[in-house]
Amino acid sequence: MIRTIIFDMGKVLIPFDFSRGYKALEAYSPLTAEEIPQELSKTDLVIRLESGRIEPRDFFDELRATLKADLTYEEFCRIWSCIFLPHTLIPEGFIVQLRRRYRVMVLSNTNAIHVEMLNESYSILKQFDHLIFSHVVGAMKPEPKIYQAALDNANCPPSECFFTDDIPAYVEGARKAGIHAEQFLGFEKLQDDLRRHGVDWQ
Repeated sequence: MIRTIIFDMGKVLIPFDFSRGYKALEAYSPLTAEEIPQELSKTDLVIRLESGRIEPRDFFDELRATLKADLTYEEFCRIWSCIFLPHTLIPEGFIVQLRRRYRVMVLSNTNAIHVEMLNESYSILKQFDHLIFSHVVGAMKPEPKIYQAALDNANCPPSECFFTDDIPAYVEGARKAGIHAEQFLGFEKLQDDLRRHGVDWQ
């Protein structure tokens, strides 16, 4: 029997498009929107930020040097967070319904800059019993440590947890931890997956 339902955040609850951020950064850097992700991929900056191994302002300083960008930290935070789209992929009311019968949690690879903006902008995050973020845990999916952090807050064994994520490798990581997990391919499929696992929200 499922007692705790765990959701990824980006592209499961909240859609995002990195190209929006790259396009906005283009105005502050000699690099094009296409070149910016190429330069970032040569570094471990984002991984360090999302695993909590670098503070946001230090991340900004290194990123600014990498991209040869001329902007303030405040301007950067606004751009770094413009990737998120206003609507949610799962209705907030659905989470409210689930929470009446189940513990509901978020498990996400993310960073302190995004979390501050997301908490201010998306009321759906207030509906969850617990939020597990990689930069706080110090580990990113699919590392076992982050799934264990979720289980430590699930108030039930792995066999009574359900997890959904859009990335197959992260779904597999959850399964290795003993959690029932399915790839998120849309709200309708999620409902079908939950029903198959005996979850009833009506």
